[in-house]
Amino acid sequence: GRVEAYPTAREVAEYALGRYLSLLLYRMILETLTSEMAARMSAMRQATENAQEMIEHLTLVYNQARQHSITRELLDIVGTAEALKTA
Repeated sequence: GRVEAYPTAREVAEYALGRYLSLLLYRMILETLTSEMAARMSAMRQATENAQEMIEHLTLVYNQARQHSITRELLDIVGTAEALKTA
């Protein structure tokens, strides 16, 4: 005949415990990586918001400087025109 060998209860328990510990470690690694990725995404989101705020501020400063320059040029033109009228 045929001989069938079944594992003992101890062998089954050792195998199951080994698999359980391996999967537990794997889960911990995945949770760590997930946490790291979440922290990176949060940091990138905050950096994007900060950059957008800076763009808005710099656009305002640029537009104010541009408007000031245009006003100064117009005043120079008007002043020159007035000087030419009185001359």
